[in-house]
Amino acid sequence: MLLYRKLRMMTVLTAAFAVALTGAVAGGVQTARADQAQPAADSQLLFYNHAYSVVDRATADAIEHSDYLKEFANFEVRTTTGGGMTWTGRYLYGRQTYIELFGENDLPGQDGLFGSAGLGVSTEHAGDLATVTDRLKALGITDPAKYRQTRDFGDGVKVPWFDTIRTFSDQYDAFDPWAMEYLPEYFADPRSKTEPESYPGDVSRERYLSDAYSTHLMRDVTAVHMGVTERDLATAVPLLKAGGFSVRTISGGGIIAVGGGTTIRLDAVARAQAGLKQVTFSLNKTITYQDEVQIGRSTLLVGPGTRAVWNFDGPQ
Repeated sequence: MLLYRKLRMMTVLTAAFAVALTGAVAGGVQTARADQAQPAADSQLLFYNHAYSVVDRATADAIEHSDYLKEFANFEVRTTTGGGMTWTGRYLYGRQTYIELFGENDLPGQDGLFGSAGLGVSTEHAGDLATVTDRLKALGITDPAKYRQTRDFGDGVKVPWFDTIRTFSDQYDAFDPWAMEYLPEYFADPRSKTEPESYPGDVSRERYLSDAYSTHLMRDVTAVHMGVTERDLATAVPLLKAGGFSVRTISGGGIIAVGGGTTIRLDAVARAQAGLKQVTFSLNKTITYQDEVQIGRSTLLVGPGTRAVWNFDGPQ
């Protein structure tokens, strides 16, 4: 997860970008419906990496102490320091993808409010983020916001972690989408405990994550469903299109983006209804039964077959 609110202190983008973003915001979901040129499916450069969301405190605590989740997934409660900030999240890791969950007020300011969320999509080959940046410019985002995240493993020595781009600098209501590319310096640092390169320029998700998933049932995130405001939707759509996702609009003004093995659904909602709705997982093996596990105000349905679905309730 990237705590990016700090970037709101940056100088505003150029006038050309401001005009482009204002048009996107004013159009709301009309931006998502715009019939803009889009890369072919075989030129996908960005892939679902992870998503995060703030859930209610009772659910966050139940997740943190769930014995079932510790068996179901490569599960971890981890405190991370990066970019001058520190956060503690609840993580379920797969082979290439993961989900990160916070409780209310675990994060500072409005990022700690119920329903705040984010989405990271990443490259698999070094240099592809530059191509995505060019594609964004072709879609009218003339000056994408760039940021380099570092990580401190606890000894005070910062290592470059990943580069990011966004279609905006400081304007989001509750949902922060970004594109990212892991850096060679991070993989080279033994503290990262990452895997060796499988091909030249390998900055893949699979290399970044451990193989501990293989001893659990959960394999990967195959779908994520969130509610976002119209303004936040307008900033997410160009990023997904530039990454090569196939993006289509749905009833109610939301979108479904498909590509790379993960489906991303974003519904256009009021801020009060924003946040994580559902996560779908693939499993490492076929099971003939179904487990239904209540975790706080969420319900995890595992099986039968090779998938699990985790549903999250909205605010009461």
